[in-house]
Amino acid sequence: MTALGFAVSCLCALTLASAAGAQQAGTCADAPMASIAAGRYRPLYGDGEPIDVEAFEIDTHAVTNARFLAFVRARPRWRRDRVSRLFAGEGYLRDWSGDDELGEVLRPDAPVSHVSWFAARAFCAACGRRLPTLDEWELVALADEQHRDGSEQPRFHQRILDWYSQPRAGPLPPVGSTFRNVYGVYDMHGLIWEWVEDFNSVFVTGESRADGSIDRQLYCAGAAAGAADARDYAAFLRYAMRSGLDANYAVGNLGFRCARSAP
Repeated sequence: MTALGFAVSCLCALTLASAAGAQQAGTCADAPMASIAAGRYRPLYGDGEPIDVEAFEIDTHAVTNARFLAFVRARPRWRRDRVSRLFAGEGYLRDWSGDDELGEVLRPDAPVSHVSWFAARAFCAACGRRLPTLDEWELVALADEQHRDGSEQPRFHQRILDWYSQPRAGPLPPVGSTFRNVYGVYDMHGLIWEWVEDFNSVFVTGESRADGSIDRQLYCAGAAAGAADARDYAAFLRYAMRSGLDANYAVGNLGFRCARSAP
């Protein structure tokens, strides 16, 4: 078993042992979800064929500092002074004023950041939810205010790039600061980057030579030629960002939201 596989196995055991306590602490209370009908989209890389995505539900907002604080207080093993470095690196919750305190600078209604994939996954599992898959996230992110597929609308890609390129200093603004798309989901672009369940799956083919070809597509001159939509530079940025992550990384502009399969 790989180190990541062992860590995931341990994480599952820890999650099941105390999920009820986290729910009682209110980490999942009043967290609305949007219902997303089954759909199709063309991923940035692949054989060019659309991918079918089954119906699911996704949080309308990213998980906030307040909700994650309730989770940490209910499950002290996820405090930054107690968490294993296997599950969260040195930057984990570094912007909090204390191990279980936000302090006066951070907004409780702002999205939590400096949180690892392991911690995000544990939070969602404690709520009876999960992280969205890459395909689910990208399907929802394709929508604008009026269209499920906004990619053919004027300035769709440019508006996202404008948001991505804006420098931001200081604490993050509250969730709901950017537009609400046609599904009723806020902040898919322009507030934070977000973890997905299979964040590095585009690079995992099980065969090293194939993996190398994907790397060259993303980082060399073949990037645009190998993409489903060469105009979608924002998607290049997302895929490149995900490729640089490890599951225990905790980055200042990286948070998450939860999802679950449709009933």
